[in-house]
Amino acid sequence: MTRKNNANSEPTLSRPPVPQRETRRARAEMEFENQSLLVPLFGQFDANLVQVENRLGVFISARGQQVQIEGPEDAVARTRDVLQKMYDKLAQGQDLDAGAIEALVAMSNEPTLDGIVGAGPSKAPIMIRTRRKTIVPRSDRQIEYMTSLARDEIIFALGPAGTGKTYLAVAQAVAQLITGSVQRLILSRPAVEAGEKLGFLPGDMKDKVDPYLRPLYDALYDCMPPEQVERRIASGEIEIAPIAFMRGRTLADAFVILDEAQNTTREQMKMFLTRFGQNSRMVVCGDPRQVDIPGGDRMSGLADAVDRLEKVDGFGTIRFTAADVVRHPIVGRIVEAYEGEDAKP
Repeated sequence: MTRKNNANSEPTLSRPPVPQRETRRARAEMEFENQSLLVPLFGQFDANLVQVENRLGVFISARGQQVQIEGPEDAVARTRDVLQKMYDKLAQGQDLDAGAIEALVAMSNEPTLDGIVGAGPSKAPIMIRTRRKTIVPRSDRQIEYMTSLARDEIIFALGPAGTGKTYLAVAQAVAQLITGSVQRLILSRPAVEAGEKLGFLPGDMKDKVDPYLRPLYDALYDCMPPEQVERRIASGEIEIAPIAFMRGRTLADAFVILDEAQNTTREQMKMFLTRFGQNSRMVVCGDPRQVDIPGGDRMSGLADAVDRLEKVDGFGTIRFTAADVVRHPIVGRIVEAYEGEDAKP
């Protein structure tokens, strides 16, 4: 198979081009031992190779177990690195989808990439194991975040949507619940609509608050079989509740996650943080740029807490940016566009 990337063909100019530094061309060959991994490595109709080609501006041809890469020298080096990491993920039984490939491409020029999928005998891989999947970091910032989740007692995770703040926190909580290092998993968020009024919601208390907590349910079901989630919710091992339900409690032997924390008031945040008990861990996730607190009070409890506590021993603060978005690549560009607009006076 041989493909051409039209985006890299040189355009015809009506005037002499401006002299530029010559880009050195290179060629590299790779051979993969396990034939059973070639189909998921290349993708259906070679979709994975096409994705790498388009992102890095190279030509990839494959015959049997051998792959040949041609293009600019630095791009060939990055492509070889990305393909090897893709193969390593599959060899370790991990999933390989378009998002994972995009993350490997984005990190292929980072010196920490060797540790992402556990390459090399001297480096322990950074990962979270749950009943349904093994999760590895997809950005350099996620490496810091997952390290902080395993080390710090209270973590502030700040940044835009799509960076994995809540998902990784839920995955870490599920992993610790499964291993017995905590006895309970408590997920909470303020019951605030995103810029619109939903009015009266029918049903009992659970029916009323569930729509606000749906993203937490989604993350849970992705990390645990649905029947186990339901059983643990029924037994009280997993509790999902609005932040208002936290008052007066001491949360010991628990992994506690507060999502959408930018929509808490200063009083709510103080109340929540002081629920911390023995052998517990708290993760506070939010995007300071998306405050929907009603009543015109724009002072977020999240921003206030970070200002007060960031330097306090036992706290970890991870700041994500648009570059860390691990959803579809266009989501990162959307975030960048809006952040640029928000930054204007």
